[in-house]
Amino acid sequence: MTRLMEKAFIALGSRLLGVPEVRTLGVKPNFLDYSPQERRMIFEAPLVLFPTDNYAQFLGTMGKRMFPSLENHLYADEKIKQTTLFNMLGIPHPRTKVFYARHHGDILREFSFPFVGKIPRCSARGRGVFLIRHAVDLTHYLKMTSVAYIQEYLPHERDLRVILINYDPVLAYWRECPSDNFRTNLFQGGRICFTGISREGIEVGKKAALSCKWDDVGMDLICSNGNWYVIEANMKYGREGLKMKNMDLKELIRKKLLSGELLAPAAMLRMPQDQRTK
Repeated sequence: MTRLMEKAFIALGSRLLGVPEVRTLGVKPNFLDYSPQERRMIFEAPLVLFPTDNYAQFLGTMGKRMFPSLENHLYADEKIKQTTLFNMLGIPHPRTKVFYARHHGDILREFSFPFVGKIPRCSARGRGVFLIRHAVDLTHYLKMTSVAYIQEYLPHERDLRVILINYDPVLAYWRECPSDNFRTNLFQGGRICFTGISREGIEVGKKAALSCKWDDVGMDLICSNGNWYVIEANMKYGREGLKMKNMDLKELIRKKLLSGELLAPAAMLRMPQDQRTK
């Protein structure tokens, strides 16, 4: 193996394939499927890139630094866990409750129409989000899931997507609702808008990402009655906005890797910018 390959950054998942400074080992079903040399490279690497769900928890238990963070993997596609974390950290979030099957009858004691019902796990592209306007809608929704994730409806015509890489907001844009749909997701007819982006909204999203230790994430927020709310975090955020701005995600991550930013101590990254140089 060449000296260059010995010193290369190590990745398991394929997100950085083609980046010359990164050696991607692949995700093997058994750790012992890696060669002794590859295992040594993983153990000695100061940072393991894109460990994937297969290895993130194991590396985290070993105390290995990784990007994205262990928390990125633990909370991906987990609306219930995200809501619990928001509530525990005091992050502004629409009033939300979970009702398991035996408690479905309590929903209308807690919420008045209209409200939002979501499929709590693995529902992407807006397909698992429903505006519940009356009893018929509620019955239809409850046929799709035994775990009801119910959220107050805060009227809005657009939400703010903030994409953060290593807690740095690299892009923010509005996602505007189509005229016949309350959902802003692009796959539901939503439209991207880059004008009039709220600095306050970006800061709320960044603060939430820092608090939750999500370092590669698309944060979705809305502003209702002058107050900002974090709706959810997307670890598998879309690339459409980045493409419209001719931004290459792989190159963005590469630059942060080569600059040493991804290797900076996590505690320093969570410090206010003006304190990092003191």
